[in-house]
Amino acid sequence: MYHSKRYRTAREQSDALKTYPVEEAVKVLSGFAKAKFNETVELSVNLGVDPKQSNQMVRGIVSLPKGSGKKVRVVVFTENADAAIAAGADEAGFLDLIKKVEDGWMDFDVAVATTTAMKEVRRVARVLGPRGLMPNPKSGTVTDDVAGALNAIKLGGRVEFKMDKTGNVGVVVGKRTHSEADLVENINAAIEGIAKAKPDAIKGRYIKSMTISATMSPSVRLDPAIFASI
Repeated sequence: MYHSKRYRTAREQSDALKTYPVEEAVKVLSGFAKAKFNETVELSVNLGVDPKQSNQMVRGIVSLPKGSGKKVRVVVFTENADAAIAAGADEAGFLDLIKKVEDGWMDFDVAVATTTAMKEVRRVARVLGPRGLMPNPKSGTVTDDVAGALNAIKLGGRVEFKMDKTGNVGVVVGKRTHSEADLVENINAAIEGIAKAKPDAIKGRYIKSMTISATMSPSVRLDPAIFASI
């Protein structure tokens, strides 16, 4: 795989095999040259689970104390669209919005639905589900407190995570413009969130490895001591 000169230089500045406490790992990452855009910082986790077993699925939400730094576009499926718009939704509606999604419109990051709207929203489950956008009570996106949900999503740094088919999880923990202290706080919150999502069926080692990286940077490995007891 071809990497840019900036990436290769960053790789030469760090030891790919060394592991670091969170604070030191963030310092190493901060020392890498930045791209011309505000890169996203992500925590990547390799899990000791069997992705084929339904009782070992890992998913959840975490509220980043310092925010994700990302502008999140939220739609609300509700019969009271005006109230949802007033509360901060980027788009709101009921049958009209469902029809719009059925016709292929997907210009949003999170979908929220009221409990009464969910009966009809299930019509687009085949569209929203594979993209991780289907409203779900467990993630707080099926609720009658629309204003509270919008506040948590847009202002509270709420991010979702879900294990992929290879047993890995990626969690956005901020932007390169976040301070080192803010990134450390967000990363620790994300690690705690993943720990809480541990399925009861997991009896062996749950977390095998963790790294942090920016969009255009090499990864920095975290010290196994951080998650050895998880």
